[in-house]
Amino acid sequence: MYMKYKRILLKVSGEALAGEKGTGFDDATMEAICDGIKKAYDLGAQIGLVVGGGNFWRGRTSGKMERTCADKIGMLATVMNCLAVADKLEQLGVPTQVQSSLVMPQVADVFTRNSAVASMEAGKVVLFAGGTGNPFFSTDTASALRAIETGCDIMFKATMVDGVYDKDPKKHADAVKYDTLSFTEVLQKNLAVMDGTAATLCRENKLPILVFDLADPANIARAVEGESIGTLVVEA
Repeated sequence: MYMKYKRILLKVSGEALAGEKGTGFDDATMEAICDGIKKAYDLGAQIGLVVGGGNFWRGRTSGKMERTCADKIGMLATVMNCLAVADKLEQLGVPTQVQSSLVMPQVADVFTRNSAVASMEAGKVVLFAGGTGNPFFSTDTASALRAIETGCDIMFKATMVDGVYDKDPKKHADAVKYDTLSFTEVLQKNLAVMDGTAATLCRENKLPILVFDLADPANIARAVEGESIGTLVVEA
């Protein structure tokens, strides 16, 4: 079966797991997303997965809380999300392994590059929890880092928008969608793709990113097969 990308890193926002509820988990939404991941898995793709923590905690809106403390709470939220997604994938017959940058042996395995690659090659979806393990770094940066460390062909950023626009399409009817972009353009134009640290890391390591709409979870498999969806960000 044809796949354009053999090994991928999929980034899913925590908010996506909440569906219309806005917080926590929405079971039907999670099942739809995990079914989309399974379709890509069934194609033969090796999959790493990073899930944000925004359905439980948004550190940047934590008021007067000290930033490193707020970020640690956010990292723990990603661990909870990875455990929940792993459980749902296992229910669908997809083997998984949760690896955490935070040491919590009763909860998840500790991340190591060799173990992650071996698990992906053995046919497990590896869920990377805990962000980078450090404050001040987003889950976008954690996604880029894990994708580069594990030799992924591409990073998929599954969002609630069908690509990257020159301005917010929900607020501006004349917003223009990009089919392709360079990381240099993303940084120079300050486009809302990812934070600057993640974009710079991808540019320096020549890791392409495909941004597409998760409203249709089948887009994950379409992206693996190389269909023209979303916006491809790649440095020439």
